[in-house]
Amino acid sequence: MNRSHNLLLYFQKRGYYVCQRIADRLGIRAKIVRTSFMYLTFVTVGFGFALYLFLAFWMRIKDIVYTKRSSVFDL
Repeated sequence: MNRSHNLLLYFQKRGYYVCQRIADRLGIRAKIVRTSFMYLTFVTVGFGFALYLFLAFWMRIKDIVYTKRSSVFDL
């Protein structure tokens, strides 16, 4: 348990340092960088899933509308 906790603290410290350096470079608070990174992560995951559903719906509609007919009398 202690070893995993130390590993978690190590990664948090290094990850927060990256956010701190970005915030220092932009001249804003590090908390804003961290929260915007978290929100951006959730939005992009949700956007990918929504895009997948939209494309699946579009392909289904396309298949319904553009069915291949063998002759004119198949209407």
